[in-house]
Amino acid sequence: MNRIEILTVDITSLVIDAIVNAANTSLLGGGGVDGAIHRAAGQKLTEECRSLNGCHTGQAKITGGYNLRAKHVIHTVGPVWNGGHQNEPELLANCYRNSLKRAKSQGLHSIAFPAISCGIYGYPIDQACRIAMKEVTSFLKSDTQIKKVIFACFEAEVKAALEQCYKNYQSK
Repeated sequence: MNRIEILTVDITSLVIDAIVNAANTSLLGGGGVDGAIHRAAGQKLTEECRSLNGCHTGQAKITGGYNLRAKHVIHTVGPVWNGGHQNEPELLANCYRNSLKRAKSQGLHSIAFPAISCGIYGYPIDQACRIAMKEVTSFLKSDTQIKKVIFACFEAEVKAALEQCYKNYQSK
């Protein structure tokens, strides 16, 4: 069974254990994926997020999914791209690692990721996709609990980059 899927899909429409929110540090909603998830989930998501006291870059916190079709939302804060000299690659890798660990600790079996930090945070898509695929494939090699990881792509450029990275990791 193939445990990784790369889809052009609205992440808020997925029927899955958890979707990952590319959140800001307040966890209280914003633009892009973050705003779409908060709008789709409803006010109770924002209320629960208020109780979490924010989140540091690279870390992950979990909430209910509320009005979403996903049972949970894992909120992670990606790094803002500053040329790659302020620990951005490690912080982005931590987003994927910590989100997967959070899913595993909650007994979840399926998770969907957006392209963390690739929107307004300006992370170069090719570099971000390499980090995402490396972290997910590495995690799945040592874990059998997570049965499905979906990369939910909003843009064709992100999907193409992820597909190329996936091919590269399959050939290793």
